[in-house]
Amino acid sequence: MVDFNASASAGYSLQDYSPKAPIEGVEIVNLRRFNDDGGAMTELGRLAAGQLAGLEGFEVKQINFSVLEPLAIKAFHLHKRQTDVWFVPPADKMLLVLADVRAGSPSEGVQMRIVLGDSQSRLVRIPPGVAHGCRNLQPAQTSTIIYFVDVQFSVDDACDEGRLDWDHFGAEVWEVARE
Repeated sequence: MVDFNASASAGYSLQDYSPKAPIEGVEIVNLRRFNDDGGAMTELGRLAAGQLAGLEGFEVKQINFSVLEPLAIKAFHLHKRQTDVWFVPPADKMLLVLADVRAGSPSEGVQMRIVLGDSQSRLVRIPPGVAHGCRNLQPAQTSTIIYFVDVQFSVDDACDEGRLDWDHFGAEVWEVARE
């Protein structure tokens, strides 16, 4: 075993590999990506009477497509009734930040950071009361989000599209981890 010099010893720490606390109701569903010599295909979901297989109790009412400019941050969205299910294509790379702001929730105050896309195919279910936002991690190209919701968008009194400031949980939440 070796000893480190004083400077390295003072800054030395062990990386934490323990599982991070989950937010109750957030689900991550890994999808199959079928590749062959001509390309690839990912099945985002099978619907039966509006129900999305694999996400029990979630009825699709609207499907949206959103594009973020390079390194753009879109945050924080918050809904009282609406559940979102997000998909970022494998060729894109997006940081999804989630924070449970539901009063009395077993995971109240817990935050999660999930990288979506980046050669992976998966869905993320975001329940009502979980603030969510994203940052395009690609410095030179746009990134895409395809998302399913169980409440149709409305600009009238039934609007469920709330917001928190982009830095509500601290500006550092958007920074790329440097470990």
